[in-house]
Amino acid sequence: MAIHFDLKKIMDERGLTPADIMNMTDLSRNTVKALVGGINTRIDFPTLDVLCEKLGVNPGDLIKYVPNEKDASPQE
Repeated sequence: MAIHFDLKKIMDERGLTPADIMNMTDLSRNTVKALVGGINTRIDFPTLDVLCEKLGVNPGDLIKYVPNEKDASPQE
């Protein structure tokens, strides 16, 4: 997948646990687990909004685009 969600990185930098995120945001355990584990395939705007608000970050701090290796090769 070319889109990566960096919540785990921010949590590690700040010494936060999934329980801390759940308490700060009132997000469900399953939602936080999916976001931290990188198994999510989408994110709702209200979820992104509460994470940005409570963590003091912008969406671009959480969501990264990383080109696939095959996408990065020159066109023939």
